[in-house]
Amino acid sequence: MTVNLEVAEGVGTLRLDRPPMNALDVATQDRLKELAEEATRRDDVRAVVIYGGEKVFAAGADIKEMQAMDHTAMVLRARGLQESFTAVARIPKPVVAAVTGYALGGGCELALCADFRIAADNAKLGQPEILLGLIPGAGGTQRLARLIGPSKAKDLIFTGRMVKADEARELGLVDRVVAADQVYAEAHAWAAKLAQGPAIALRAAKESIDTGLETDIETGLAVERGWFAGLFATEDRERGMRSFVEEGPGKAKFL
Repeated sequence: MTVNLEVAEGVGTLRLDRPPMNALDVATQDRLKELAEEATRRDDVRAVVIYGGEKVFAAGADIKEMQAMDHTAMVLRARGLQESFTAVARIPKPVVAAVTGYALGGGCELALCADFRIAADNAKLGQPEILLGLIPGAGGTQRLARLIGPSKAKDLIFTGRMVKADEARELGLVDRVVAADQVYAEAHAWAAKLAQGPAIALRAAKESIDTGLETDIETGLAVERGWFAGLFATEDRERGMRSFVEEGPGKAKFL
């Protein structure tokens, strides 16, 4: 399989496995969507890590496969391409990308689907589609602009240039830079910590933030209001408040 889902300690690792560069061909895209939906359904998956291995995250689309596609073929495929990445972005649990080596084109777009990005100090990220006479087609024009702002996104997308990890952090494209051999451990630790948290409240927080970014503030506030009130019906809310009153802040156990 080109993508695998491995679960341990409440953390599901979506592991890209298509050597040597984890090129995202159609089969890999479809498998990614399938496993993202599985991670969404599974109660034993409370947080997710996206990982491409020690050497490379994903170097982009399978260009040879794309070269053979004409306009009609891509019209039929483009929605499926976007839906595979959107399935990752819509996982209603904390998601962190562990980025090693290259994360280019579709690889960068996949990292953008995570809530948090930890990169190796030797990582290189970018959207080089313009150099092929294309634009990003798996959400890059939308998610990158929302993450780092339109002018910075336009710089990367218009030029197609790669950025090293430190510049990516300065741009806000990644959140933390660590030694290459520590990337997965750091990502797993981040996910494992959140996997111990209140699952429904985390889902509520993620949906409220993401919806607010995609719509107007009044709609975002309405979503937040609905989730906020709804959480008062949960056992986790009772447990969290009781622990706060009896033991002080930060000591509640939600599992």
